[in-house]
Amino acid sequence: MARPPRASLEAQAREARYAALRELAREHGAHAVALAHHQDDQAETLLLQLGRGAGPAGLAAMAASSTDAAGLAWYRPLLGLPRAAIDAYARDARLQWVEDPSNADPRLRRNAVRQRVAPAFASTLPGYPGTLARAAAHQAEAASLLDALAEIDARDAHYDAAGGAIDAAALAGLPPARARNLLRWFLHARGLPPPTSARLEAMLRQLAGARADARVALMHAGTVVGRHRGRVFVHAASPRGYLLPWHGETSVALPHGVLAFEAAEGDGIDAERSVAGLAIRPRRGGERLRLGPDRARRELKSLLCESGLPAWEREALPLVMAGDALVAVPGIGVDVAWRAPPGRPGLRPVWHRGTAAPTNQAAARGPSRTRGSR
Repeated sequence: MARPPRASLEAQAREARYAALRELAREHGAHAVALAHHQDDQAETLLLQLGRGAGPAGLAAMAASSTDAAGLAWYRPLLGLPRAAIDAYARDARLQWVEDPSNADPRLRRNAVRQRVAPAFASTLPGYPGTLARAAAHQAEAASLLDALAEIDARDAHYDAAGGAIDAAALAGLPPARARNLLRWFLHARGLPPPTSARLEAMLRQLAGARADARVALMHAGTVVGRHRGRVFVHAASPRGYLLPWHGETSVALPHGVLAFEAAEGDGIDAERSVAGLAIRPRRGGERLRLGPDRARRELKSLLCESGLPAWEREALPLVMAGDALVAVPGIGVDVAWRAPPGRPGLRPVWHRGTAAPTNQAAARGPSRTRGSR
């Protein structure tokens, strides 16, 4: 299996393990999975997160329990026990186990920490690994308090959980540390991984400090973080380059949603002409539309600007075309040359944009939000 860009072998193996466990749970109708992580694993995770410069959420390491986006519960009942206690029990009970040979490979970062760093801590600091596990618990508490503060600030910023937006002005009015905390929380609430500190600072500067009429669109984790009419949104990037035929079907699946066609007498696209073979594609620029016999043909760009739709929604709208001629735009109208006459059946285009990628992918990730989870 090809490794995604910048993805470590350890991260890829972890995702594969969780995917296999999730599939087994589905096959057996299980609602919970118990994992065998122990106290040494927790201490190693904390050390790895320290090496990455993580904040409280990362330094909290692995949670004792969590539920993923699919509703599957994950538990780590051995997290309070050191490896030595588990090994001693296994020996006393004469249990048989299989050692993963990859655990001895020092090229893998966790193995290097286990073989070189952890022994130095254990020989120098009494109570290892329990002391580091306790530090992770303190960080988990701090992260929880930061989330609680972000929820308070989100209410003041008129956070819309359904639409996924916050006020840019309220974000700009917070002290810098609280503004960063709110933006980090907001991105996590939309199913996105945390950006680096430098990236977060740049995003905050552009989202909160832009002019009221400025267009802001920042790519992050395959989505776009944008600003429209003083509100900060997260939305999927619009695909480009698709071209699909349409012969009167009631719906057409597109890469980013579904274009449906509702029956409408004397309105919409003339149903008799739809069988001529039209096509659906994104905007390319220069398209023009005439919405009435007594109205001039106008540029689609102008019509869309007047619609009040955010820029990313305008870019996402699919167009119904007859060659180079624009036939219809959902939510805007049908060209007078293609509109169904009174009393004749028509097909009104209705656009249903799909769910953004981060929401769909949330269930595919592991049960913990920290990067160091095993």
